[in-house]
Amino acid sequence: MKKYIIILTLPFLFAGCRTSEDVNSDPHASYETQPEPLLTYAQKELSDYLTTPSVNENNSRLMMQYWQETIYVNESNYDFTNRNVSNNVWRDNYVNVLMNLNQASKIITAYVPTFAEAAAWPAKRDNQLAILDIMKVYTYQVLVDAYGDIPYTQSLDNDKYPLPKYDNAATIYADLITRLNTDVNKLSSTGGTFGNGDIFYKGDIGKWKKFGNSLLLKLGIALADVNPTLAQATVNQAIAGGVFSSSADNCKFQYLAASPNQSPMYLETASRDDFVGGKTLVDYMNATNDPRIAEYYTDVDGVYIGQVIGAPADFASFSNAGSFAYTSTTPGIVLSYTEVSFYLAEAAARWGIGGAPAALYDSAVTSSFTDWNLTADAAGYLAAHPYDASNWKKSIGEQAWVAMYNQAVISWNFYRRLDYPQLVAPATAIPNAGGKVPVRLQYPPLESTTNGTNYAAASAAIGGDKLTTKIFWDVN
Repeated sequence: MKKYIIILTLPFLFAGCRTSEDVNSDPHASYETQPEPLLTYAQKELSDYLTTPSVNENNSRLMMQYWQETIYVNESNYDFTNRNVSNNVWRDNYVNVLMNLNQASKIITAYVPTFAEAAAWPAKRDNQLAILDIMKVYTYQVLVDAYGDIPYTQSLDNDKYPLPKYDNAATIYADLITRLNTDVNKLSSTGGTFGNGDIFYKGDIGKWKKFGNSLLLKLGIALADVNPTLAQATVNQAIAGGVFSSSADNCKFQYLAASPNQSPMYLETASRDDFVGGKTLVDYMNATNDPRIAEYYTDVDGVYIGQVIGAPADFASFSNAGSFAYTSTTPGIVLSYTEVSFYLAEAAARWGIGGAPAALYDSAVTSSFTDWNLTADAAGYLAAHPYDASNWKKSIGEQAWVAMYNQAVISWNFYRRLDYPQLVAPATAIPNAGGKVPVRLQYPPLESTTNGTNYAAASAAIGGDKLTTKIFWDVN
C-alpha cells in the first residue's frame, strides 16, 4: 500500500504576520529535509484546499449553489467571518503550499551534487525547479482570483519582509505568464525529476509540459475581457505548445483509503449530514433531463430534490451528494481535460482561435459526461442543448457550471468571467453581500491587525475590501 510522507517543515504563519522569532520558529518542526516530501505535502495541501467542502475553508460549492447546508446555514448566506474562513484560505495557500514549495526550491538550489551526480544534475535541477515554480504559479493565481491584489514579490521572505506589501493583481498575472513560459521551456525529457514524490505525475515531464501549457491557457482566458491582446497571445502560445488532449492528462491527487490520506471531501461527509443538494443546480438538471444528476446527487423516492439556497434542511428530505463524495479515494482535481476543453471552446467563441466553437463546445460537454462514465449519453444531451452562437457566454457558462460540479473553485471563475449562470443570492444573505453572490473573498482579519498599513493600501487600491468588489479581470 502506498504511503505518503506528510511533513510540514515551515511554521504556520500568515504572509505578513510575523511578529517575533517565537512566532516564526516552530520548535517542533524539522528544517532539514529533502525536497520530495515537501513537494508531496504541498501537492496534498493544494488538492485538499481545492477539494474540501469544509465550511471553515472552502465554500465555493455553496456559492455556486451546488450544495446547501442543513443546520448551520451561515456560509450559505455568505457569512465567512464567523469561522475565519479567509484566514484559513490565506494560510493554506501561502504557508502550506507556497512556503513548502519555496523551501524545496531553496534546498535544490543549494544542493552540491556528488561527483557521480554532477553530469546529470543540471538537467534534473532545472526540471525540479521548473515543476516547483509551475505549482507556485498555479497557487498564486488561486490567491489573486480569490482576493485581487495580494503579497507577491515580498510574500515568501519573512526574514526580509515580515510585513510584505501587496502587489497589483494585473501586474502579478503578467509576471505569472512570463514565469510559466520560462518554466515550460526549461523542462527537459532527458533530465530527472522527483519520481514518486510527485503525486500528480510521478515525474513525467511530458505531462508537466501539458500541465504548464494548459495553465497558460487558463491564465490567458482569465484576461479575455480586461487585456485581450495579452490574452490572445497567451492562449495561442499555450495551444501551440500543447495542452491537455484527453482525461489521461488530468492533474489530480489520488487519495488513499487509509487515514490520514483520505479525501477531505469524504472526511467532511462520511460522519456528518451537513450538506444536501442545492435547489438551483438540481432544478436546472431536472429541467434539462441531464443524466449526470444520478451521479451528482442521490434521489428521494425516485426524484431529485434540492433545498432552497440559504435555508436549513432536513437531510433525509432532500437529495444528497452522490457516492463520489462519500468515497475515501475519490481524487482531488487540480486541472482537468474538461476544464481545458471549456477554455478552448471559449477561445474559439471569442476570437476564432483553435477551431469551431460548436465542435469544441460539444467536446467539452462530452468530456464532462465521460468524467462520470456516461459518454454514451452525451450525444442525446447535446442534441437537446446545442451550442448557441448568438449567446455563447450563456451556452458555455451554464454548461461549464454544470460540468465543474466537482471543481467548484474553478466554477466560480467561469461564473464571474462569463456572468452565467445568473445566480441569485438568497434573501437571507448577510447585508455585506449587497444582495449578490460574492465575487471575491475579503482579506483575512489577521492581515488587517498585523499588516495593517499594507492591508489598508491594498483595500483602497482595489476599491474596498468587500465581497462585492470585483477582481480586476471581472469587468462585465
